Amino acid sequence: MSLAKEFKKGFWDVLPPFRLVLGLCPTLAVTTSAENGAGMGLATTFVLVCSNLLVSLLRKFIPSKVRIAAYIVIIASFVVIVELLMQAYAYPLYQALGIFIPLIVVNCIILGRAEAFAGKNGVAASAADGLGIGLGFTISLFFLGSVREILGNGTWLGLHVMWPGFAPFKFMVRAPGAFVTLGTTLALINWISARLEARRRS
Repeated sequence: MSLAKEFKKGFWDVLPPFRLVLGLCPTLAVTTSAENGAGMGLATTFVLVCSNLLVSLLRKFIPSKVRIAAYIVIIASFVVIVELLMQAYAYPLYQALGIFIPLIVVNCIILGRAEAFAGKNGVAASAADGLGIGLGFTISLFFLGSVREILGNGTWLGLHVMWPGFAPFKFMVRAPGAFVTLGTTLALINWISARLEARRRS
C-alpha cells in the first residue's frame, strides 16, 4: 500500500472514533468546545506520530514478550514532552484538558497503532499511518467540539456566532450532549457509508 493510502485511510476508512470506536473517553469528555477538541487532537497526533516512528525503528530490537510494556514506556515519554510543552506555551488549554493529557498514555488508538501497524511496518509507512489517523482524530474532536460549543454556548472558538436572543441548549456542553452528538454523527457517517457502498455496487 502506498504512503498516500496509508495517510488517507485515517480520514475515513479507519476514522477514529467513528470507525475504530476507540479513544471515546477523551472524545466525550473534552469536546465541550472546538478549541479543547483541537488541542486534544493535536496533542494525541504528536504522540501518535512520534511513538509510531520510534516503535517502527526499534521493532526488531524489542523482545516480543515485553513489547506492550516497551510501547507504553515509549508513548509515556512523548506524553511527558507534550505535557511540558503545553504547560509552557498553552497553559490555559492545558488546564482545560486536565487529566486527559496524561491519560493519552493509555489511549487505545495510540497503543493499538503501535501494536497493529508500527510494530510490523517501516518508518515511513508508520509515520504516514500515525499522521493520518492523528489528524482524523483531531478533525473528529474539532467537529464534535464545534457542534457542542455552537449549540451549547452560542459561540465558536470563543466568538459569538448565533443571533441575539438565542437560548443555548446547555445540555449540549454536558455529558448527555456528548453522547447525543457522538451518536448522531456516527449515524450520519454510517448512512453516508451505506449510500457510497450502494452506489459502488450499482
